[in-house]
Amino acid sequence: MSKNSPDHAHEPPEDVEYPSTLRIMSKPFEDHKESALDRAERWEQGEEVPHVVNFQDASRIQRILTPRRLELVRSLMDAPAESMRGLADRLDRDVRQVHDDLQILSEYRIVHFREEGGAKKPFVPYDRVKIEVELTKSLGDASESPASV
Repeated sequence: MSKNSPDHAHEPPEDVEYPSTLRIMSKPFEDHKESALDRAERWEQGEEVPHVVNFQDASRIQRILTPRRLELVRSLMDAPAESMRGLADRLDRDVRQVHDDLQILSEYRIVHFREEGGAKKPFVPYDRVKIEVELTKSLGDASESPASV
């Protein structure tokens, strides 16, 4: 959302509330499940909790969040686009590639769309996107783990 613009075209749809932060992380399923339950409990108590997208495989984050897709997300955080073509023009990219990138980012609920007058207008409703990758030692060599000291 543009802080200087009084026009409300940059705001997300009124019937949907988004947290201010999106966290994209890589955690094993069990760890993610535990933190998801904790977030759900905090949300029920009225706390704002971040939207979380988890990848169990850290290398998958790299495959999905390429530099060009991150540039696209950053651009949409600054200002939503009036259309996919408008975004492609803004980024000086081919409209088909931008369309494909938007579809992938939408599947992971990083980019959202607003339907207006037959046009799909892409936007990112978050003020901040945090990407966290956790790398751990392979199982089997726990003897040298600082946690066992």
